[in-house]
Amino acid sequence: MPASAVKLISPYGGDLVDLLVSPGDAEQLKATSATIGSITLSDRQVCDLEMLATGAFSPLTTFMSQADYQSVLRSMRLADGTVFPIPITLALDKQYQRGDKLALRDRYGNLLAVMEITESYSWERREFASSVFGSTDEAHNLIRELRSWGPFNASGKLQVIALPAHKDFIRLRRSPAEVRRCLIALGNPDVVAFQTRNPLHRAHEEMTKRAASNIGGTLLLHPVVGLTKPGDVDHITRVRAYKVLIDNYYQEIPALLSLMPLAMRMAGPREALWHAIIRRNYGANHFIVGRDHAGPDKDSQGRSFFGPYDAQELAKKYAPDIGMKILTFSEMTYVPAEDRYEEVSALSDSAITSSISGTQVRRDYLASGRPLPAWFTRPEIARILEDAYVPTLRQGFCLWFTGLSGSGKSTIAQAVEAHIQEQGRRTTMLDGDVVRQNLSKGLGFSPEDRDANIQRVGFVASKIVYHHGVVLCALISPFEQSRRRVAALFDPANFIEVYVATPLEVCQERDPKGHYEKTRQGKLKNFTGVSAAYETPIDPAVTIDTSDLSVDQCAEQVLTELRSRGFLI
Repeated sequence: MPASAVKLISPYGGDLVDLLVSPGDAEQLKATSATIGSITLSDRQVCDLEMLATGAFSPLTTFMSQADYQSVLRSMRLADGTVFPIPITLALDKQYQRGDKLALRDRYGNLLAVMEITESYSWERREFASSVFGSTDEAHNLIRELRSWGPFNASGKLQVIALPAHKDFIRLRRSPAEVRRCLIALGNPDVVAFQTRNPLHRAHEEMTKRAASNIGGTLLLHPVVGLTKPGDVDHITRVRAYKVLIDNYYQEIPALLSLMPLAMRMAGPREALWHAIIRRNYGANHFIVGRDHAGPDKDSQGRSFFGPYDAQELAKKYAPDIGMKILTFSEMTYVPAEDRYEEVSALSDSAITSSISGTQVRRDYLASGRPLPAWFTRPEIARILEDAYVPTLRQGFCLWFTGLSGSGKSTIAQAVEAHIQEQGRRTTMLDGDVVRQNLSKGLGFSPEDRDANIQRVGFVASKIVYHHGVVLCALISPFEQSRRRVAALFDPANFIEVYVATPLEVCQERDPKGHYEKTRQGKLKNFTGVSAAYETPIDPAVTIDTSDLSVDQCAEQVLTELRSRGFLI
């Protein structure tokens, strides 16, 4: 049965969106795609396209127009008044004309959709961040990421040729229409959905079971397997854990496990409301909002971006508008004397309780090799996490050295590399000159080629780190946006930007390769720092001015940072 045949039970009315074209139309679009413009979607944009195509973002049928975008920023409503709190936009580097057609492809070149542009408009990063997150603090991962988004949004009719090809957990990947059919088959008119991007521990179990029992309905365990918060446990490990729980510990209530390819924004209150709307499209009529729902890491001052219960209040405020009942819980904590979990709000001030935060799980247990206690998580889940998680001392990381030619990047990197190797770690050095001879041979020094060079190195480095390797990259990398795109490829904890801030006059005096002299003689064009721009890093982890320091002193600053992160002893 096509998605459009399943009625959407929501305040929006109408049918579930289904943007997939017929096989015949798909073949015709494929044939013509070579004659039109083509863009490669980011992983976030691929997630958004899939959610649009299957009706998960209903009533949206495309990336937002300017009117919808501005209205959502101002009022959390589309231009027609429908509640929708998160902008869903296609940010591009170039502005297109009405009537232009674009082939939308994934990173592998697979054609996913064709979009006919109806509108292309500029947007402002600070306005976006202030409206959606209430802050412009780049300690927030998505606020940082905004720097790598193109300055123009595009909207237009989408013709989806194919959904992204997922190879893992295929039977658990269901469209909204398919989830609705499964829920109907379970026979309960009431369904409570639970959003998660983390492994489920005993407190989550208790919360979800209590929620389903309270409404006498079905639990939709609906984890996000698109983009979550950097540093989260990978979705393969999490889904393995969810399957164990559903198969062994949820027999007393009807429950359905289904995966959702959402790209989270970590937008706290707005995100909680957005999650509720999405689950309405999947067929739920109740939604659990816990403490600090979709909360990001702390801001640059060590404060929370949102209050712990702000998300609950906003979701409850708009619940009548979206046709969803919001179930709220305070923090669930373990009561050792009674061997049970209970909400903190239901306990006396004198009650003795135990709890472990997600940060503590990763830092104090998994990263150090300590076993998780049985009161906190099921033993099967503990084993899955322990098998999958590499202790910090064995994790990969990237040191990215940036600075002017002659600043001392390569020299410091080599000294740091030697110290790392002394502790038994194997390393890879990606030095700018060596990269130019091999990985980036043929590229010139135009801004476009410089950016391509950096992205190539970043891509290779990210793969090394993913496989728990240590990589040191020493490149001028003059553009902040290029460096930010590279940083986005890594977990922030495993990417260390080192700004070698040696002044230009010192670099010119050293001139180890004679480049500055050639520039003065007019023999070398577009040389960074003289005739081409170098953009100072905004927030590097380490800043070193080598003017009056020895190589060992410079290296020690980097090594101190590595020790503070637990990568070295």
